Amino acid sequence: MELEKLTSKEEEVMQVLWNLQNAFVKDMLPMFTEPKLHYNTLSTIIRNLEEKGYVTHRQFGNTYEYFPAISKEDYQNKVVLNKVVGNYFNDSYKDLVAYFAKNEKVSPDELREIIRMIEEGE
Repeated sequence: MELEKLTSKEEEVMQVLWNLQNAFVKDMLPMFTEPKLHYNTLSTIIRNLEEKGYVTHRQFGNTYEYFPAISKEDYQNKVVLNKVVGNYFNDSYKDLVAYFAKNEKVSPDELREIIRMIEEGE
C-alpha cells in the first residue's frame, strides 16, 4: 500500500498518537503547547490522517477514540527512509551506508556488525 506523504503538523499529531497508542481528541490536546491547537483543528487533522490511512477509530456515542493504523516503524520504513534514500541517495541504500561510513557516522566495527546481522537475517 502506497502511503500519502504527511504534512509536518500531521507528522506531529502521529508522533503524539504513536506515543499514546490510542486517544480521544481531548486527551491529545494538552500535548500541543507551542503552538496550542484548537479542538476543531486537531479533529480536522485527525480526520485527514484517517482519510490517508494512518489513523482508525472506535466510536463511543458521539465520541471517537483514535488509533494509529500504521506503526511508527512502518512509517519510518515505508515513507521516511524511502523518501530520504530516493531524494538524496539516488534510490541506493548502498550510497546511504557509504555516506555514513565516509562521514564517520558509522564505525568499521558497526559496519561489520551490520553485515553480520544481514548475513544472519536479523
